[in-house]
Amino acid sequence: MAFAITIQLILMNDKRLIWTHRDIEQRLGFRGLQYTRVNGWLSGLVAVALTLCTYGVLFASGSNWLSDMFLKRGNTPYVMVLFTYWSLVILAIKSSKLRLQRSALGLSVVPEEMGFVLTVHTVDQVMKRLYEVADDPKRFVVLNRILIAISNLRNLGRVTDVGEILRSRAEHDESVFETSYSTIRNLVWAIPILGFIGTVEGLSSAIGGFGRVLTETQDPAALIDALKGVTGGLATAFETTFVALVAALIVQMLMSILKRREEEFLNDCEEYCHQNVVNKLRLNLMEVA
Repeated sequence: MAFAITIQLILMNDKRLIWTHRDIEQRLGFRGLQYTRVNGWLSGLVAVALTLCTYGVLFASGSNWLSDMFLKRGNTPYVMVLFTYWSLVILAIKSSKLRLQRSALGLSVVPEEMGFVLTVHTVDQVMKRLYEVADDPKRFVVLNRILIAISNLRNLGRVTDVGEILRSRAEHDESVFETSYSTIRNLVWAIPILGFIGTVEGLSSAIGGFGRVLTETQDPAALIDALKGVTGGLATAFETTFVALVAALIVQMLMSILKRREEEFLNDCEEYCHQNVVNKLRLNLMEVA
């Protein structure tokens, strides 16, 4: 008997959403932020580590076109690579946190029986179920919406307010998800700017060198060699911008894909709340009428 109870408890814990164990930031020892917001310290440190590893490999590989592109183009490529990795790490962490949030949609919080009506008298049953399926319902978008709505119903007893509260929380959650992209938007803006800065530096260096040759010698052969250096410097300068634009394009495309997934998730949350909360309240209103 004791063995059967132990097995049942283990199965319940496996199905329970324990945010402190499943949130990627919490597992790595950092403070997990709300919903899909990303801890800047974690993402920044991972980006720094990836940048150091990348440049370590480039240094070890010796002189070739790839290593020269990142090692011999001034200081801007270093920052550019760091910002690119930082953006990608933020997207990866957000994707992991979104999967955790979406897992809450598979939970059954409100009884699915046809005759169940969500009222002041049955709200405690739903409240208890919320804490049975998750250790901290406030950490999950859909569970937090239900928690706030039924708490209001229990405290005030007005079923007509529940729908409005759910709509208000939906708008608030959309704002939270939208502002979670502020850091990555700044990084995507900065990456091509760094590329342009590298291009300007390359142009200045190449043209400045040609100008010095003009003032120091009138030898046609020396002028031809200097002009070759200018054209080579131009290729090098625009190479930096090309790499930056490609990196920004990749990050922007991945960000758009993830943002669309988050929008779909928020729509699914609204549908979940409508089916499991609002529809139950409508049954109650019909009975009252």
